[in-house]
Amino acid sequence: MLYAVGAGPQVVGVGSYDEFPPEVKNLPRVGGLIDPDVERVLSLRPDLVLTYGSQTTLEAQLARAGIKVFSYRHAGIAGILQGLRDLGAATGHAAEGDRKAREVQAQLDAIRARVRSFPRPRTLLVFGRQPQSLQQTYVSGGVGFMHDVLDIAGGANVFADVSRESVQPSQETLLTRAPDAILEVRANNPLTPPQMAAERRTWAALASIPAVRNSRIYFLAADYLMAPGPRVAMAAEALARALHPEAFK
Repeated sequence: MLYAVGAGPQVVGVGSYDEFPPEVKNLPRVGGLIDPDVERVLSLRPDLVLTYGSQTTLEAQLARAGIKVFSYRHAGIAGILQGLRDLGAATGHAAEGDRKAREVQAQLDAIRARVRSFPRPRTLLVFGRQPQSLQQTYVSGGVGFMHDVLDIAGGANVFADVSRESVQPSQETLLTRAPDAILEVRANNPLTPPQMAAERRTWAALASIPAVRNSRIYFLAADYLMAPGPRVAMAAEALARALHPEAFK
């Protein structure tokens, strides 16, 4: 998001898992969400530190050091767009932040318009599961950016009524919800054809689910699919192409 609003040259350190854009790979690493390296952060002498809203201990330490903090929670797509604007303002790039937010909104609107005339399949959006098992399956609930992305892509979330970002359903619940389509997304490591075939066989244990019965199980892998940032429209288009390929012919 910082690079998207033009503040990339001002970035002096990044988290342990930051990989995009490629420029960040050459910057000092300062830990992650649960293990921030405070000494490393202080050694970089930053004017501003971006934290996630749950990092209250880190925020208190930075406050004692007299360092300004930008505390962020991505929430849904509206939060992402507002985050771009707020980050732009906080880093001296207000116009660029506003421009980028409007650009992403326009991209999302175009995708929504493209699939609007097609039926909305009741969809299960899976973002975590044990390989070749239906244990520890995590799916999107009815709030958060992944739910919003699925809605824009023309899918009706089968867990839209659950006011949580993440749901861990039982197999019995999955049978009851009976999705018409299953979308499995991952940030990296695309499945090979043999792995994909094995995972389809895993879902065959729930053969009465329409998505399984009609072979509407889709496996998507890309780093932007689970990243709540300026590439969220790319994620929406990827889901839309899986659910509504006819809209992109």
